[in-house]
Parts: sequence; structure tokens; C-alpha cells
Amino acid sequence: MASQIDHLLNESRRFPPSEEFAANAVASPQIYAQAAAGSAEFWADQARELLHWHTPFTRTLDWSNPPFAKWFDDGELNVAYNCLDRHVLAGNGDRIAIHWEGEPGDSRSISYAELTAEVKKAANLLTSLGVRTGDRVAIYLPMIPEAVIAMLAVARLGAVHSVVFGGFSAESLRARIDDANAKLVITADGGWRKGKVSPLKPAVDAALESPGHNVRNVLVVRRGENTVDWVEGRDLWWHEEIAAVDADHVAKAFPAENPLFILYTSGTTGKPKGILHTSGGYLTQVAFTHKNVFDLRPESDVYWCTADVGWITGHSYVAYGPLANGATQVLYEGTPDSPHPGRWWEIIEKYGVSIFYTAPTAIRSFMKLGRQIPQGFDLTSLRVLGSVGEPINPEAWIWYHDVIGGGSAPIVDTWWQTETGAIMISALPGVTSLKPGSAQVPIPGIRIDVVDDDGQHVGTGNGGLLVVSEPWPSMLRGIWGDPDRYRETYWQKFGDKYFAGDGARLDDDGDIWLLGRVDDVMNVSGHRLSTAEIESSLVSHPYVAEAAVVGASDETTGQAVVAFVIVKASQADVASAAEASDLLRAHVAQQIGAIARPRQIFIVAELPKTRSGKIMRRLLRDVAEGREVGDTTTLADTSVMQIITDRLQ
Repeated sequence: MASQIDHLLNESRRFPPSEEFAANAVASPQIYAQAAAGSAEFWADQARELLHWHTPFTRTLDWSNPPFAKWFDDGELNVAYNCLDRHVLAGNGDRIAIHWEGEPGDSRSISYAELTAEVKKAANLLTSLGVRTGDRVAIYLPMIPEAVIAMLAVARLGAVHSVVFGGFSAESLRARIDDANAKLVITADGGWRKGKVSPLKPAVDAALESPGHNVRNVLVVRRGENTVDWVEGRDLWWHEEIAAVDADHVAKAFPAENPLFILYTSGTTGKPKGILHTSGGYLTQVAFTHKNVFDLRPESDVYWCTADVGWITGHSYVAYGPLANGATQVLYEGTPDSPHPGRWWEIIEKYGVSIFYTAPTAIRSFMKLGRQIPQGFDLTSLRVLGSVGEPINPEAWIWYHDVIGGGSAPIVDTWWQTETGAIMISALPGVTSLKPGSAQVPIPGIRIDVVDDDGQHVGTGNGGLLVVSEPWPSMLRGIWGDPDRYRETYWQKFGDKYFAGDGARLDDDGDIWLLGRVDDVMNVSGHRLSTAEIESSLVSHPYVAEAAVVGASDETTGQAVVAFVIVKASQADVASAAEASDLLRAHVAQQIGAIARPRQIFIVAELPKTRSGKIMRRLLRDVAEGREVGDTTTLADTSVMQIITDRLQ
């Protein structure tokens, strides 16, 4: 690892902005000085400039009860109004808000006026179903326009949405419904994925099968045309219900600290954390970063973020940031390689996409397929490229820059989290001289540091722990229903600093290089997965006595899930190791979702443990990555690792 980091820090290639780009960039170099003069005042200026306030705020930041921040708390606004109505009233109703592309090739282009009308009707529909301010609504949808419409309709009512990624299982969905105490679920019969319809409603039915939940209705969007079971009195077709409601709806103003959404992310305890975000501060920072980090010109750009709305990137840079800024964006339902491996590039050519935001995992996958595929399409409309979800290695950065960006489009490598709500570290195109592989610098108004275990700044050329040293507008306001866990998880280590859980290093220029997670949370294709959650799933299978899960380096996905499993003695002769491995991989996918399916499962006789019983995952990671096993002197039985390596050879 150390030699790998040293290699990265010796990256000498630099890509300064062209004179033309710099002269016309949305952000100016002076923006850093403006923010440094006073971050609270800076964010107040952004909030007033970028958003419409029904009641202007007079207080910017209340940090009197840390770590619970309040931003603009005496102001009132409506998030959906900011994303829709005001653009129509400004004369931009004919501007396309969403170019939607279905995986089979069907498409819709929806103007701001049309999207506003759809959200108004959806808000009236939700009201008719009893949704009120503060109520929670679970959304379990594919990447179709109704996903964004549903989110905005919930926000318009001052209710709280909990979007669950469509790849999660019924068990995962039920856990999130129960934790948020949702009263309504919005889903679809199915959605297109990899050339076929992937059913969604059956998972909702299974999630709601047992009593104890508070769900009164299930709204079902017809998309896949697949056959679904129906519970009379509970289940309702979206298209039938929305046709029967009034078309007009007046957006009411809500306090800036009114909850906007809960989004669940993996935690080291195995129980997902419901990250809570509120309205005014969140919308301010996502609008600011979307405008400045992507050099947005809403009147001419076509923007495309490939993230699913089930993840934070889809919340901030599909549903809220672009629409708050009046941008035109692409929404794509399917996978990058369906129906052919050039699908993404075909879409860029079709719509003239000028800003493209995706994950390093996807970029590395395209690298493997070869540059001849994207070179078969006209990508000259692209002028800004973005990367999100995990650090992008310099080789992938260069390929992205040269092959996709034509050697001229700047790349913004962004670092942020579900918890931060919006981009925290990124270059600014036209301002920053770009450095392949480095996230580089905090955005204006954000204070980031790299510190040692005692909270002291490490200085240039050194590594440590990444912290945010001042409150920021889009920060999480807590963990839903668990303020103590919020304090313990993010603030206990340093008290006055937010600990991100990531390691980082400062190079000689003071630029930031992200080194990945320092806890037991893995980053697989940009999605955070808990080792404890997957271990719990494995141990729930009748075959398994004990399990340990690690994240191993993977050329394509960044990290891959690798599990080491001890089979119960009573089950040892039931199946071969290969059969048991296949069964357990399927079991995890069924319980948590396909994204958590282990790449490999090793059946072992023992696990390496210290004398206190702690599993030494560091040693298992060595095995998973094919390295020489490290120091075993702290193990209770030092022969265990030799037995494991002998067995796996």
C-alpha cells in the first residue's frame, strides 16, 4: 500500500485550464478569497443568490448545540418550488428539464412546465392518500421520470422521502420501511435492466407480508408490463390515480430545517444508518456545487449524471442540484452495456451531452473494452467530465481525459459522502490546474484537514485521517431516531471535527489524495457496504458457523467483497466447498442485494483471531489480495494463517 501511495504522490502530469476556458469559466479564482473572508457570510450570499426564499432568513448558522447544526433556520422555502415553479415563472417553462432514455430505446423529453404540472398532480395524489408534512414515504423505483416526480412531490408537501435502491432485497427494503415508519410506498411493476424486465413490486409485497409496518398504500407505476400480484384496497396504479386528481397545487413554504429526506447507508455495526438531510442548507450547497464544479450554463448545457436515484449522488446531482439550477439533464434507465457496449456514448451523441458525471468503476470497465467503442461515436459535445464514488487512479483519469474528453475536457474528481450531502473536495474547472488521481482542494466555503490520531494537522507530504473542521450547509442533521449514534459515529473521535472515516494524504503542494476507508465499510463500485452486515447475512444461513468479510482491491470495482466462512460441523458433508460457496453467494444477494454478492467465498477451518477474540481482517485481506501474509505474532494461534493459505493454494 505504501509503495502504491508513493507512486501516486509522484504523479507529475499537470493539466492547466486553457486560456479560453479560464476566461469564460463560471467560477473565478477570487471565489476562494471571498469564502475565506467568512464562510458563514459566503454561504448566506450563495443561499440568497441561488434560491427563492418565501421568507428570507436573518440567521445563517446556529452552532450553539454541536454537533447539531441549523442553517438559515428562520427562513422558509419550498424545495420543489425552487426546482420547478420559479423556472416556469421566469419564462423557462419550455426548456427541457429531463431527456429520459429507456433501456429498450423508448424516450421522453419533459419540459420544466410539464414536469411542474406532473409534480403538482403527484402532490395532490399523495395528499389524497393521507401524506402530510413530516410523514415518511418510501420510494422503490427504477430510473424513470416518476422517480424524480415522486421525490419532488414528497418534498413539495414538506414530507420526507426515503429512496431505496431498486437492487436491494425485500429484507433490506422492509428494514428501511420500519426504521423510517413509512406510511406509503411508491414502486413500479418492474424496470428494464440488462435487456430484460427486473421485477420490483414482488419485493415490496414480500417486504410487507408480515404485520407490524405502518404502510397504508402501495402506489405502482406501470413500466415493465410484467404480471404482479395485487392487494385490493392497498395497491393502486399510479397512472389511474393521478388521472383523477386536480392539476393545480400551490407550494407551501416550510422552515429551512424541515426534514427533506432520509437515506440509508451502511454502518460498521451491520445496522444501516438513516442519514437525515434538511432543506435550505442542503439545497444551497448542491445548487452551488452543481453550478461551479461543473461550470454549468443552464441555457446551453446538457448534463448527465449516471447515478441511480437510490444513492446520494442521484439525490444531489440528479433530483435536486440540476433542477434547482434550471439545467437540462439526461436520465437513463438501464446499464452501460445494454443493448450494446456503446450505449452510453450513443446517448451522449444523441442528446449532445456537454457535462458527464460518472464513477471510476464504469470508466475502468470501458477501458477494458477498448477505446474503439467510444471512438465510434461523436463525443465532441463533451466539455466537462466528472468522477464520483471512489478515488480515480491516474491511468483511468488519463484515459477518461484523452478518449472520452478528446484531450481537452477538464475532469473534476469529486469527494463527498451520503453524510456530507454535497461535494466537499474538487477542482474547479477553469480555475484549478488538474492533477490526475487527486481530489485536490476543498470547495470554497468548506474547511477540510488531514490530521493524526490526536487531531493534529499532519503537514504536507504526510498521511492521516480526513476531517471537516467547520459545519457546512449540506451536512447531515443526524441519524434518524438515534442522536447518540450520530455523535459516536462522526464526532466522538475528535469532538469538534467531523471524522469522515476516510484516510487521506497531503502531497507537497498541499493537495488531497484519498486513500479509502479506515473502518470496516467497503467501497464497491462507489457503493458503501458494511462488512458486519454481510457477515450477519452469511451467519444467518444454516450452513455457516462463523464468517469474516473483507474488502479486497479489484481492478474494476475498486473493492470487491471476499468472505471467509467456517461451515458447521453438522453441515460439512452436505455440500462441496464450491457448492457451498455458490449457495452462500446467492444467499447474500437475496438478503441484501446483488451489489453485496461476494466475489469469492473461501471455506476455512479457522479464522485468525487475537487472544481477545478479535478477527484479524488485515491478515485475511492479505490472503484475498494475494500478498504475503503480514505479522501474525498477535494471533492466539499463529498457525491458523498457514493452514488457511495452504488450504487455498
